[in-house]
Amino acid sequence: MFPRLNGAESHGMRNQQRREAMTKLARRRRAPGLLAFEGDEAVGWIAIAPRTELKRIETSRATPRVDDEDVWVIPCITVRPSARGRGIALALIRAAVAYAKEQGAPAVEAYPRAGAARTGDDNAYFGTEPLFRRAGFRVIRKPPKKRQRNWVARVTMRKPV
Repeated sequence: MFPRLNGAESHGMRNQQRREAMTKLARRRRAPGLLAFEGDEAVGWIAIAPRTELKRIETSRATPRVDDEDVWVIPCITVRPSARGRGIALALIRAAVAYAKEQGAPAVEAYPRAGAARTGDDNAYFGTEPLFRRAGFRVIRKPPKKRQRNWVARVTMRKPV
């Protein structure tokens, strides 16, 4: 829910309220994201939505718009630690791009961590540049030269659908 809410909305929201909001989103005709399963077990999640639905991204100085294209965005991706290293994240990205295309998106953007260095789990939820390159995304904007110290360097990547 984090990218869908602005700062004021997320500040006062409890975990139960987040669950209820996600349940409401999941009941819509258009899914808020996709799950990866191994058998009956969910092992991965990727969020995908039109940029305009992602309030925090739409207003962020770290991820400003590149142009007026009505892009969809992959704001986060996660794979259970026990399932990593088997291509699940790449499969999720490809499935999310295909889903966005089915929904009429002209392109999909992501804002992954810049560079190829390994990172800890807490910094990997928005993906890495090499991962999105393998999925066919291209860098359309490098990280801002002037950014706050606590901002992770992120690139803007896009894939036409």
